[in-house]
Amino acid sequence: MVITDAIIILVTGIAAGFINVNAGGGSFITIPLLIFMGLPTAVANGTNRVALAAANIIAVHNFKKGGHFDWKLSLLLAIPATIGAIAGSFISINLPDDLYNAILGSVIIVVVLFIIVNPARFIKTPSELSGKRKVLGMFIFLLLGLYGGIIQAGVGFLIITSLFFITGYSLVRINSLKVLIVLIYMAFSLAVFIISGNVNWVYALVLSAGNGTGAFLGSRFAMKHGDKWIKAIMIIASLIMALKLLNVF
Repeated sequence: MVITDAIIILVTGIAAGFINVNAGGGSFITIPLLIFMGLPTAVANGTNRVALAAANIIAVHNFKKGGHFDWKLSLLLAIPATIGAIAGSFISINLPDDLYNAILGSVIIVVVLFIIVNPARFIKTPSELSGKRKVLGMFIFLLLGLYGGIIQAGVGFLIITSLFFITGYSLVRINSLKVLIVLIYMAFSLAVFIISGNVNWVYALVLSAGNGTGAFLGSRFAMKHGDKWIKAIMIIASLIMALKLLNVF
């Protein structure tokens, strides 16, 4: 890796970490960047997961200190998510680059529209977390794990909306569930990418350093200013990346 590549990855990692804290969707920028820098799609996907795993470890630690965890429900949903993620990871590492780029570009556009519409505001929150809702949640998280194993980018939005529909919990509690579920299935998913040799460790370490720095700065910014303009920047940047992946320009 030349110094200019390291600087670009570090700066992008900082931006992605900042965006993830304030709006979510940082992987919409980091995965395409790694692809544009010449990494095969599977390697770009695996490399990005190292940084995400590191960020989620920090997030889990912070939520645990805050006493917001629901270990039982997190593990209940993490089990099917992990099964789906392992299957999705094997699918992902075997996808041709052109097909993966087309899928990623299309998914980015769909999820960006999902963010803009924000369907969570139309969902009626449940009065209680019944057994039927838990079973439904396990099925939903099997599908979310499959998506996370294949693409990962944008899964945070889908998990938050799903948990809101399933549980009706507060956003803080939902985020505490999300980071633990993602960390658990990410560990198994990342193992598939590592064992198959689809991680560039030099890029991964630089990206992790950037993500950590961006998350630290973003959390301080969020407490003072909120996330509206950050979300707008993320949407614009993501659409540009998607159009390039789809060879529109």
